[in-house]
Amino acid sequence: MCKIMISVGEASGDLHGASVASALKTIQPDVEIFGMGGQAMQAAGVKIVYDIANLGVIGFVEVIKNLPRLFKLRDDLVELMEKERPDALVIIDYPDFNMRLAKIAKQKGIPVISYISPTVWAWRRGRAKEVAEIVEKVAAIFPFEADVYQEAGANVTFVGHPLLDIVKTTMTKEEAYPYFGANPERPIVLLLPGSRQQEILKLLPDMLAAGEKIAERVQGTQFFLPVASTISREMLHNIIAEYKIPVVLTEKNTYDLMNIADVAIAASGTVTLEAALLKLPTVIIYRVATLTYLLGKLLIKIPYISLPNIIAGRKVVPELLQHAVTAENIANEVLPILSDPKVKSEMLIDLLEVGQKLGELGAVERVAREILAVAKRPSGG
Repeated sequence: MCKIMISVGEASGDLHGASVASALKTIQPDVEIFGMGGQAMQAAGVKIVYDIANLGVIGFVEVIKNLPRLFKLRDDLVELMEKERPDALVIIDYPDFNMRLAKIAKQKGIPVISYISPTVWAWRRGRAKEVAEIVEKVAAIFPFEADVYQEAGANVTFVGHPLLDIVKTTMTKEEAYPYFGANPERPIVLLLPGSRQQEILKLLPDMLAAGEKIAERVQGTQFFLPVASTISREMLHNIIAEYKIPVVLTEKNTYDLMNIADVAIAASGTVTLEAALLKLPTVIIYRVATLTYLLGKLLIKIPYISLPNIIAGRKVVPELLQHAVTAENIANEVLPILSDPKVKSEMLIDLLEVGQKLGELGAVERVAREILAVAKRPSGG
């Protein structure tokens, strides 16, 4: 029997971890999978030893404030590794935390597979060599990512992007409208403020204030907000109550909801790529602590922060950062998409191109086979 430990730190990683776990169990039904994750991984049959709810922290300053808690968590996971002796450790995203965990795993003779790896193509390219020294296998999801890791000496395979497998609707648009209680004759604006409490507090108020302005200009606009498993509904209700627009909170079938929406206002992150694959026009916003932002400007070597723009190599969706994140600016970007068919159609063509650059279907299965290949090597456990 093969024993795999998975470590993820936030909701998007939980989804990737769940899809990998399902693929592993399909290929090898008796595989034992455990580790740190959330509801999606648990539903996929992973034994969740540490739940990631309310774990996610972002930015240099925010991480420093949470260091004691993160150090304790790392020590607990190391203890778990020593007790269970997995055949391999799979780290998914959450790079600063997971790379420290990976280093300790290597020291203990446990091989590590990095999936959704540190974004060395965007900043801190020097990390690629560190990853190459620690990680047994890098499963790269972008072709340009594979190139950077290969140059650094890593054992890397371009597996393609997992969202091509994951992002699928389960119902027709005609079925989705009544399922969500949405009126097909009125525009739908999707609010996607992120899966971490910090993001919600920093971004949702501006989204809602923008929603008020949009509703004034486009009568009957409907607003929906999918709730991540890591976020409290009570907190969302308390914030929404401060604004004069009705917002419907949803939990399931988010891709079906995205498929009927006219435009999304989204925090920068994986969800912007999910929207692109569903050809949903999106206005991307992001705000972090001022020091984090200033450090990021010095370190990040690419002109965009959102995945659709990075993949396209040009601006295909609007980005609003830091002080530019205002209700007025957000509304000014959303309104042309709702009112000008030409603006919307041009964006849809660009989003189609983004999807075409992500490789072929089957990424998740390829990752699972890479994991099992590493885990079954004689040196792997």
